[in-house]
Amino acid sequence: MRSQKPSFDVIGQLSALRRYARSLTRDEHDAEDLVQDTLVRAYERRAGFDTSRNIRVWLLSILHNAFIDGGRAKRAEAKRVLHAAELAPGAEGPAQEHHVRLADVRRAFLDLPDEQRSALHLVAIEGLSYAEAANALGIPSGTLMSRLARARATLRALEEAEGRSRSDAPPRPSHLKIVGGSDEPSS
Repeated sequence: MRSQKPSFDVIGQLSALRRYARSLTRDEHDAEDLVQDTLVRAYERRAGFDTSRNIRVWLLSILHNAFIDGGRAKRAEAKRVLHAAELAPGAEGPAQEHHVRLADVRRAFLDLPDEQRSALHLVAIEGLSYAEAANALGIPSGTLMSRLARARATLRALEEAEGRSRSDAPPRPSHLKIVGGSDEPSS
């Protein structure tokens, strides 16, 4: 009996690809374009796919490289769109504190430099190990850990600054936590 070659099925990875693409591009339409480009690249390179590799890590790596390849133009466009959004009159914020807080955390996450945001997304949101995330990004594990540390430090600094500015405000809901670290102030 002939052994069958494992199928090249990427359908189960689409959610992870879309989440990561949205994290990188900050735009739903650009994210879909990036996922489409990733799928085309993966299809073109499917013959070279090593079936002993994790297909999810392989696809996330292709997606990351596709983003980097078109990075300068897309980052400039994203900055123009972000700048235009900041100039537009803002809508009334949500009434509930946790919605406002989540919007602040999202904005802080999206303001991280691309390399820090991508590292934090792969580890904290996609649940990849440090080794898998480093492999997907094509960087050494030490570089990944350094980027994670800087990203987390930036988010903690924002948290501390907001805590000082809202000292008379009610405490943050206990179900909201800082990803990858303690919520207690460092001594």
